[in-house]
Amino acid sequence: MEKTTLHGLQARIYPRTLHFKQPAGTSRGVYTTRKVWYILLTHPASGRYGVGECAPLPALSCDDRPDYEDVLRAACRRVEITGTFDPTELDEFPSIRFGLETALRHLHAGSLQLWNTPFSQGREGIPINGLIWMGDFDTMYQRIEEKMRLGFRCIKLKIGAIDFDQELALLAHIRRGFTREQIELRVDANGAFTPEEAPRKLEQLAAFDLHSIEQPIRAGQWQEMAHLCATSPLPIALDEELIGIHPRERKIELLDTIRPQYIILKPSLHGGLYGSEEWIELARERGIGSWVTSALESNIGLNAIAQWCATLPSACPPSTETSRLPQGLGTGLLFTDNIDYPLHIEGDCLCYHPEEAEPPVREWLNTEKGKMDVAENRKDIAGESPHTYCQDAARHAAFRQEVADFIATWQDAAPTLEVHTSGSTGAPKPLEVEKTRMQASARLTCSFLGLQAGDSALLCMPVRYIAGKMMVVRALEARLDLWTVTPSGHPLSDLTEAPVFAAMTPMQVYNSLQVPAERALLQQIRHLIIGGGAIDTALAEVLKSFPEAVWSTYGMTETLSHIALRRLNGPEASEWYTPFDNVRCRLSEAGTLVIQAPAVCAEELTTNDLAELDPQGRFRILGRRDNTLNSGGIKIQIEEVEAALRPHLSRPFLITGAPDKKFGEKVVLLIEDPMSSPSVSAEAAALCRKVLPPYWCPKDIVAVDTIPLTGTGKPDRARARQYAQTSRKAEA
Repeated sequence: MEKTTLHGLQARIYPRTLHFKQPAGTSRGVYTTRKVWYILLTHPASGRYGVGECAPLPALSCDDRPDYEDVLRAACRRVEITGTFDPTELDEFPSIRFGLETALRHLHAGSLQLWNTPFSQGREGIPINGLIWMGDFDTMYQRIEEKMRLGFRCIKLKIGAIDFDQELALLAHIRRGFTREQIELRVDANGAFTPEEAPRKLEQLAAFDLHSIEQPIRAGQWQEMAHLCATSPLPIALDEELIGIHPRERKIELLDTIRPQYIILKPSLHGGLYGSEEWIELARERGIGSWVTSALESNIGLNAIAQWCATLPSACPPSTETSRLPQGLGTGLLFTDNIDYPLHIEGDCLCYHPEEAEPPVREWLNTEKGKMDVAENRKDIAGESPHTYCQDAARHAAFRQEVADFIATWQDAAPTLEVHTSGSTGAPKPLEVEKTRMQASARLTCSFLGLQAGDSALLCMPVRYIAGKMMVVRALEARLDLWTVTPSGHPLSDLTEAPVFAAMTPMQVYNSLQVPAERALLQQIRHLIIGGGAIDTALAEVLKSFPEAVWSTYGMTETLSHIALRRLNGPEASEWYTPFDNVRCRLSEAGTLVIQAPAVCAEELTTNDLAELDPQGRFRILGRRDNTLNSGGIKIQIEEVEAALRPHLSRPFLITGAPDKKFGEKVVLLIEDPMSSPSVSAEAAALCRKVLPPYWCPKDIVAVDTIPLTGTGKPDRARARQYAQTSRKAEA
């Protein structure tokens, strides 16, 4: 990776949707479109530019996340500021790392020939396999015939979508006409087999003299996979198993535990070029083979992978047969709306033709619509802190107007103003609240934390909800220096120093921890309060080591933000919330928390939160009363079920309930799965049976495009229950 610093870099991001010529079938579903983000880096002083492709795969990539564009924008902004990119950053976002690595490599090389190799000089090709996508029997049969006619000596079949006997028939068809020496056969199961059926199916597949099988069982079952690798008659290659494994120590642990015969590297999925090279190095030390595969990139990403692949010892040198393992590369022929590159398939090799004119990539990008400027029109907001930056000019202008409108409402003569509840358990409700009580709430927080006039306070939440409104009121009441940034998943991405005081959601804190520069700022915030959702156990564990004070808040719109805090780090860390001065709590007959806070609530407030009190008047929350299911006479607390599943389920999910004729109510699992894949529901059901008590196990599993959230990022329990009652379900 080129380390040269270039000051004055400018970045633009171009989101695109590519369209497949033919549906691409995998065991996770069928792709018809493909979302990608192109990065264009330009250096006006030298006239050079570089292009990179960021392409996470839906439901597979570890960086397939709602905050993807926010992270991408922040990463590009850091490249603009620093003039370089540290490849050790962005572990959690391998496709962004890959895009930036290759864009900078292109810029420094000044050519699509990213490295000087026999491949880039047009003197040697890279052996590749012919890929047969999943489809019906006849379609796959025709594609196999076509690949054999074209002269491919290695054919790879995606299996797991049609009847297994038909897949065996396709393999038999190939072997009837070609021996192993004539055609090498690979199959990719994408985790389609269960651990119980895998040994039998591997025996059946071995009869066709296959080179290897990729990922026979789903990822995450290390012991089961290790047993298969030790006993299988077929060599096993790991692919999905490597996704999300970032620290070097974990990579070593995986390889030493499973001991596969091969690993397959996809830079967009497996850590970019930097992370993939580390995998290859560790595998080679253990005698494990490897090859490289693209992951449905367009020609921009494909060329970068091929140029890099040609630098690897296993890709091009013609010395031995084993050093010429066919790679999983193509020429971007999958898409109708690709850009032409000087890449060609000749026989069974991918070749680069340097004599052909390089495509006008920059012009191609700029003739399309949809670019997102990262640097242009960025300026400080007049009259505000010099540390106030905008992640996007239009979005920030709108947010700035929202803040100004609220301040105008706050300063008018009316004694009250309208706020809205978050809507986490029902439709958002309007409330008329007294400004004097909001002032009292602000004073309680500032007094508890010891904030002084002139201390900086970060506003990074929408002011249409109470959390954002109260941040403004605290700044006005305590004469704090208010820094405003447009609400996003990465509120620290454009700051150069940390504020004294900040209020964030758990999601914002989690996202900031993933980016080293943001993590460093987060650790410097003297008073960080976190609210608006539950704090995950793993997140709380990370925050324990922070040097400054970190707090979890308890409150709601009716209490005008929080009335109690609990410390998450340091010697004062506790599971118990400490109420502010003059706030008293007790339990109702139903065991729910009752709040007496005369400064902020005119009347006693009975909550739906089941709680426990200690002799000092502190409390801890056990769950919500309206999140308690009564199933066959057994009371089940939704939050407890979610906490038990959280360490094991990688996809976003929620537990909810639905009416049941037999039990009164039943447990339902909502899981994020836009493809509604039966295998996802089956895997989730098996996992639930493994880790949950029988009476906690979901009776139904409902696949949803996205988990329902409120405007403040909390689980929308009311909508979740509606989904559970009206959506098509899978038996658990």
